[in-house]
Amino acid sequence: MQLNKIRRMAAEILKVGKTKIVFSDKDTERIKESMTKEDVRQLIKERIVRKRKDNYQSRARARKLKEKKTKGRKRGKGKRKGTIKARTNKKEKWIKKVRAQRKKLKELKKEVKMEKGQYGKIYKMIKGNYFKGKKYVEAMVKGDKK
Repeated sequence: MQLNKIRRMAAEILKVGKTKIVFSDKDTERIKESMTKEDVRQLIKERIVRKRKDNYQSRARARKLKEKKTKGRKRGKGKRKGTIKARTNKKEKWIKKVRAQRKKLKELKKEVKMEKGQYGKIYKMIKGNYFKGKKYVEAMVKGDKK
């Protein structure tokens, strides 16, 4: 039988287009001998007639770009869409601030003589988001501000 008819049958069986069907170069005579759909099914089973792989979109460029971004590249002003508030996680920002303030408070506790209950009071103030930053905590401890 003609190769184009076998190609059409194989495409029908594999449920793909005719251009997706590939024949093995070695077994062209055996392919031509096949007459029925059952013969074509047997050829498919033996991998003489097979479906060509789909050409998926390559991820190589995407991987390269991701690697650059993990290094900190591609984050310039031209790439930014949202405001700083939109681009940063509020909770993470708060955690960073609070941890820094608590660390500063511990350091000050060691070097400055604090009144009884002052450490706990300031600690709770930090928790309540009373201070903007570490300098304000320091000012409170050293008595510049009441």
